[in-house]
Amino acid sequence: MTTAQDNACQGASHIYRSMRDVVQSLDDNDTVPGKFEITKKGIVHDMMAPIGPHELTTLHLRKRLEKAMPEEIVAHTGEPDVEDAYEGVMRRPDVMVIALVDMHVQGSFDPRTLHAAIEVVSRSNPDNDWVGKVGDYPMMGVPVYAIFDPRTGTGAVLSDIHATPDGPRYAVRKDFVYGEDVTIAEWTISTTGLPRYQGDG
Repeated sequence: MTTAQDNACQGASHIYRSMRDVVQSLDDNDTVPGKFEITKKGIVHDMMAPIGPHELTTLHLRKRLEKAMPEEIVAHTGEPDVEDAYEGVMRRPDVMVIALVDMHVQGSFDPRTLHAAIEVVSRSNPDNDWVGKVGDYPMMGVPVYAIFDPRTGTGAVLSDIHATPDGPRYAVRKDFVYGEDVTIAEWTISTTGLPRYQGDG
């Protein structure tokens, strides 16, 4: 049976399909650490640490959000990725705020079904979160993008997609520092006690 995702990939460019095949083969190879994503500029490899402040931050965010949200909405931290094959972009948010009903799909999640994407900035490639995804997520239709940066103990929530000469962009940016409450989509959580990378700040 052909799925909507299969149809989307058939409509994608040959280059994108080739990159997607490469990423799939790397994902299937357990000896390559980190995660792989596809952007307009090519494949991005994030050599994130398998344990430590990055994962602990992700865990805290997931648990705090799920306490604030109704049961039918989850803060998902696993696979699959979110993909816009026509735009040629595949991203893997650290946390995806999504309705359970929208998770019942074959293949990648539709980015337009997310309530929010959340990234915890990695030490190895901070521009991927602060620059690349700031452009990719609104283009993909993700309505809210929240960034948590354990290097600095700061972050930002971006929202309100609008058209610009450079394509869709977020119109609103609300910066915060760890210790403040932050609102992501409709839900407010505390950032108190989120871990920092050792040696930063």
